[in-house]
Amino acid sequence: MFRLSFLFIWFSILTFHLNSQTTNVLVITLDGAINPAASDYIHYGIEQAIKHNSECLVLRLNTPGGLLESTRIIVSDILQSPVPVVVYVSPPGSRSASAGVFITLAAHIAAMAPGTNIGAAHPVSMQGQMDSTMTEKVTNDAAAFIRTISEKRNRNVKWAEEAVRRSISITETEALKDSVIDLIAANMKDLLNKINGKEIKTASGSEILHTNNAQLIYVEMSFQQKLLSILSDPNIAYILFMLGIYGLLFELYSPGLIFPGVVGVISLVLAFYSMHTLPINYAGLALIIFAIILFILEIKIISHGLLTIGGVISLILGSLMLIKTDSGFDVLQISWEVILLFVILTVLFFSFAIGLGIKAQRRRPTTGTEGLINEIGEAISDLDPNGRIKVHGEIWNAESIEGKISNGNKIIVIGVSNLKLQIKKKD
Repeated sequence: MFRLSFLFIWFSILTFHLNSQTTNVLVITLDGAINPAASDYIHYGIEQAIKHNSECLVLRLNTPGGLLESTRIIVSDILQSPVPVVVYVSPPGSRSASAGVFITLAAHIAAMAPGTNIGAAHPVSMQGQMDSTMTEKVTNDAAAFIRTISEKRNRNVKWAEEAVRRSISITETEALKDSVIDLIAANMKDLLNKINGKEIKTASGSEILHTNNAQLIYVEMSFQQKLLSILSDPNIAYILFMLGIYGLLFELYSPGLIFPGVVGVISLVLAFYSMHTLPINYAGLALIIFAIILFILEIKIISHGLLTIGGVISLILGSLMLIKTDSGFDVLQISWEVILLFVILTVLFFSFAIGLGIKAQRRRPTTGTEGLINEIGEAISDLDPNGRIKVHGEIWNAESIEGKISNGNKIIVIGVSNLKLQIKKKD
């Protein structure tokens, strides 16, 4: 009997040990702007947590903000997730700003590391040009959105709305005191210890977390998601678009080079793919294309710089308007440095092309009959007044307009008439 009891206890301990080893927590890391790539990554993380039967999904977050539309998709995924989602603002020095506030408040458990901050969720214009009516409209919409999230998770609704309307930002200790977050954790191990045993209500029901000694499964962004994240940068999209246009122009002006055309087409395809993920203002895109047309016309039509000035103005305005001004927060914008760089390069390029065109128009013809004017040749027969001469190694019929010219004398071509050169004797 004693032996059987001992075996039963040993088997129970072994079973408990094996079960504890099979629990896992899936971890994803978002360090950057909130964009379509980020929303796709988090959605993928939730799917993997379901697939691995994870106790919870931990989202390590450090973001300056991003697109409101992508934020809505992420919040919706978290609210509907059957797996508990823990948003952990870390490592120390990180922030959950702007769009990140919405994501943090939507989590089943919101945690922060020491030395982090959260807040400043006021939606602003991408270029700071929204009028008062549009600003109030966007702000009210964002405020209603964050109130809904806060009420759903029983967080501080008043602070959440103030973060949107007044861009309030607080530290992790203040956030814990004001019931904005649930806990402060020094590291992942500390986090898992503190959330162990907590009862979480998810979209599929209530469950108790068992995260002590759980295996951590880290899921990185796929290559496609990383590429999309890079291309979702408005500066990258703008650069690719301009490079694509330059490449095609080089190919059109110098057919047969191939390389500029190939680079141009690839750049344009990537640019349009990138723009598909961004809130593009097509009026701005049209202004940029119109600017390029004006620069091309300056090469064909001498307007004394008027077309170039119009092209510069159109390019600057189009670049500023390329990203919609009422589409999100303050991180997705084309920097002034990039815009000025391409405006200067474009002006220099087309000015160089225009200079070559004007120089070519002023250059004296060097081929054909017109290229023979003022050329020096030699009489190869007596001209009285007609005879033959040699110019540029070619033999021509010629007519002297200054009397007889003897064979062997040097002559100057002064005109062409019906394939006969008019000449005079060289002094």
